[in-house]
Amino acid sequence: MSSRVCGRVLQRLQTSSSAPAAAAAWRSCRLHAWPSCQPHRGLSNSSRGTMNVFDRTMKRKQKNWAAALQDSNQFDYLRDEVGSQVADRVYDVARTFPLALDIGGGKSHIAEHLSKEVVERLFLTDISETTLKHRRQSEIPTQCFLADEEFLPFPENTFDLVMSSLSLHWINDLPGALRQIHEVLKPDGVFIGAMIGGETLYELRCSLQLAETEREGGFSPHVSPYTAVTDLGNLLGQSGFSLLTVDVDEVQVHYPGIIEVMTDLQGMGESNCAWNRRSLLHRDTILAAAAIYK
Repeated sequence: MSSRVCGRVLQRLQTSSSAPAAAAAWRSCRLHAWPSCQPHRGLSNSSRGTMNVFDRTMKRKQKNWAAALQDSNQFDYLRDEVGSQVADRVYDVARTFPLALDIGGGKSHIAEHLSKEVVERLFLTDISETTLKHRRQSEIPTQCFLADEEFLPFPENTFDLVMSSLSLHWINDLPGALRQIHEVLKPDGVFIGAMIGGETLYELRCSLQLAETEREGGFSPHVSPYTAVTDLGNLLGQSGFSLLTVDVDEVQVHYPGIIEVMTDLQGMGESNCAWNRRSLLHRDTILAAAAIYK
């Protein structure tokens, strides 16, 4: 008995699929913010081999700060777009889900596109309490839980559907998280997820690296590493999922310059939270990066 998975990864997307039992669809998307040298975030099929890459406390602070902005909704365009695509995948499954879980659901970016005829009840989790306070209303009866995506507080065989949109790229133990998702799903359950991956923010990363090397004689990472799409299919299979579908989509967002990119990332709560990040960039380095970016 296995679970079905559908998924997306935001990056330069490629597609692979396999056939039915419980299934998973996984969509990977590349957020193309307009050239790279990028660290690769490798995956292990063992939690013991997982590196502690991200400062989860800092990520919670970033998301709380972003959600408290007076104009926070203006930074939701990417989550709204991807949330609607995940909802479309839910409608593609010809069944009703009595109980669903949205991991890292934020302001209900998926649920607002769903009807109670498809999802009868919803549990929504997020690491940010401020984000949950600003959750949008939907017609689906919803319970909110303040919970870390790495530690799901639910018993096994609970949910008919698990969804996640643009939150799993910030967790340290992705293999462990996927195993937990598989465990909380019922045997015929469905997992549909979307995460940022691969070459996302390629142009920003490269511009900062070149500018910092030129002005300061070396560079440190200012853009978090992302999971390669090629790892996801294997990882889902190792976690117990079957009938896998993995898509890769490229989402292009055009910005006038690097400052606007960084401002929007901050407003989304998507600033770098890697442990080895630098706390600031020198003004000369930012100006040089802006010139390279154009």
